[in-house]
Amino acid sequence: MTVHPFDEAITLEAGEPGWVRGQTHAEWANMVGPFGGVTAAALVRAIQTHPERIGEPVALTVNFAAPVVDGTFDIAVKVVRTNRTNQHWLVELWQDGALRTNATAVFGHRRDTWSDTERPPVTAPEPDTITPTGLPDMVVWARNYEMRYVEGAIPGPGAQPQQSSTTTMWARDRLTRGLDFASLTAMSDIFYPRVFLRRGAPSPAGTISLTTYFHADGAELDAAGGDYVLCRAYANRFARGYFDQSGEIWSRSGALLATTHQLVYFKD
Repeated sequence: MTVHPFDEAITLEAGEPGWVRGQTHAEWANMVGPFGGVTAAALVRAIQTHPERIGEPVALTVNFAAPVVDGTFDIAVKVVRTNRTNQHWLVELWQDGALRTNATAVFGHRRDTWSDTERPPVTAPEPDTITPTGLPDMVVWARNYEMRYVEGAIPGPGAQPQQSSTTTMWARDRLTRGLDFASLTAMSDIFYPRVFLRRGAPSPAGTISLTTYFHADGAELDAAGGDYVLCRAYANRFARGYFDQSGEIWSRSGALLATTHQLVYFKD
């Protein structure tokens, strides 16, 4: 049976107690090292496969301390607190004797309680009415997704600076792999840096810290399947070489699946 490239990229082998080993995947390469979203997804998978894990992902914060290089890497997974309904984790990715990425995560049991989505839903034309575009072909990992920009496509040659940093797009796995927590984690990093849109051209930039809040449970992700999700990202302030970047991921049926927040470094 053919294994999906995403599942290949987050395959982990058990090592010493509390450790697993992974391998970077050529189809998920970025400009420097692997796509940060797939690295974050591997950290989620490392917790999911831990024998002490309870519940589903609720929150994840990943700090990209240094570039991951091509080759094998080792992930240390440690549960630091288990409560009745939630569990707290520390995760570290090591390579060549150096810490490359560290993360904290909260997993938990979801309960039937009063629920409401206060955030107004994003509205957009149906994806079938929008021409697929995406990111430049040199961005290898982006080839794994089908992207249809409603607004805020990545600037091309001759583009002008924009007053708004907002991007709205439909996206899905190009092979229509169904959503799960690992793939939703990766998609929370699908947005190119907002400074590109404001300045009108790509420039050196990279995510330092990525936080994802998971609002959906596994059943909602199963229901979304491999269909398009509606993604929106925007920034709040650019200052002294850093900016924030917030995003939302909605199912096609209008459920808010995840929100994401990043701190990004950039150069003029």
